Amino acid sequence: MITTKLLMIDDEEGFVSALSKRLAMRDIEVIPAFSGQEGLAKLNEDTSIDVILLDVKMPGMDGIETLRRIKAAHPIVEVIMLTGHATWETAIEGMKLGAFDYLMKPCEIDDLITKLEAAKKRHGEHLEKILEAAGKELRDKRAR
Repeated sequence: MITTKLLMIDDEEGFVSALSKRLAMRDIEVIPAFSGQEGLAKLNEDTSIDVILLDVKMPGMDGIETLRRIKAAHPIVEVIMLTGHATWETAIEGMKLGAFDYLMKPCEIDDLITKLEAAKKRHGEHLEKILEAAGKELRDKRAR
């Protein structure tokens, strides 16, 4: 049973492949994307994605620009930034733009799993609040 659906946006195909296999053993379905543009397209196609793992350093559209576009189009999707080239400035900028958290490559699988679970939980809480608000609005309209 798949418990989490993860969109992994990273230009390092070997890294994506290896991490996808490790995550699959923990009931996490990984949808790979190898550029920011490909990741945005996959996110637009699949509204059931729980969390995004996003590399900061990529050719073309980098992770920060990809994060900006993700949050503009899908504000409640949680994004964990991942990089082997971190600077504090980049981490702070990512958090200001709405990233859930930030991890350095290589990261411990247990640390990643913990962050994925927390991000999925927050995503679910946001969805629940939206559904509650929509239900209340519908009830209010019917009462009029």
